Amino acid sequence: MKYFTLIIFYVVFSSCCGAKTSIENTEEKVIIATEIPKPSEQQENSETKEKNLSEKTILNESTIEVIEPIIKHDTPLKTFNHDKFNALLKKYVSKNGNVNYKGFKNDRILLSNYIQSLSENTAKNDWSKEDKLAYWINAYNAMTIDFILRHYPLKSIKDINNPWDKRYWKLGDKWYNLNEIEHEILRKMNEPRIHFAIVCASVSCPKLQNEVFTASNLDEQLTNATKEFLADTSKNNISENNIKLSKIFQWFSKDFKKNGSLIDFLNQYSDVKISAKAKKTFKDYNWGLNE
Repeated sequence: MKYFTLIIFYVVFSSCCGAKTSIENTEEKVIIATEIPKPSEQQENSETKEKNLSEKTILNESTIEVIEPIIKHDTPLKTFNHDKFNALLKKYVSKNGNVNYKGFKNDRILLSNYIQSLSENTAKNDWSKEDKLAYWINAYNAMTIDFILRHYPLKSIKDINNPWDKRYWKLGDKWYNLNEIEHEILRKMNEPRIHFAIVCASVSCPKLQNEVFTASNLDEQLTNATKEFLADTSKNNISENNIKLSKIFQWFSKDFKKNGSLIDFLNQYSDVKISAKAKKTFKDYNWGLNE
């Protein structure tokens, strides 16, 4: 009888608790129903959720490919790094353009590595004109140094038979010689100042700069090289009515007359104003090694 009483009490107690729980749940539902946000609050919460979702989406690595194509670059991406060659020029070329070929030979492997990097990253059609010019000017000068080192010691590049026709260098899938780079590539880019940037390893050549040419500074570098060459009295003598010029101006005269006369070209870069009627002659060319 005692146990039967306890069982009845438990049943009654459970029923009461259940009823209480049901009432509490009902109250909660009522409270929730009365706290429905106003239309303006709903819109604000919705916009906040969308903003948070957007921020999370941008941070999600899986969405980077979707976002990246709409990013615009203010400047073109770098196309080629000439730092390896620049370090060698700084080390073995004086400010006057004299080359320490004997010392250069000790680091020839570094020069070969640079030329190999040129081969693995050839100039592309979609590069800017400045990038292409810098690439081929530096390539020409590096290959000229390499050519001398292959035959060093020697007194002149002309000690070697047909030096500018030797196909020693492979860039990409093609073997090049110096003549092809100068005449078939650089001269066809309509930039006559390249003649004061590329160097034939000779005393009468424009001096080899002890830094590489870069796309970002190319115009300034070409202008400085041209002015420097014209002002060098060992290579040019300029006065108002009489000019005695390097044979470079004779050999490549067509390149300097595309936008006027030769005098017009010279007057852009000469410190002396030259008369259109100035008497013109050309100096002998010294092919001695520029060391």
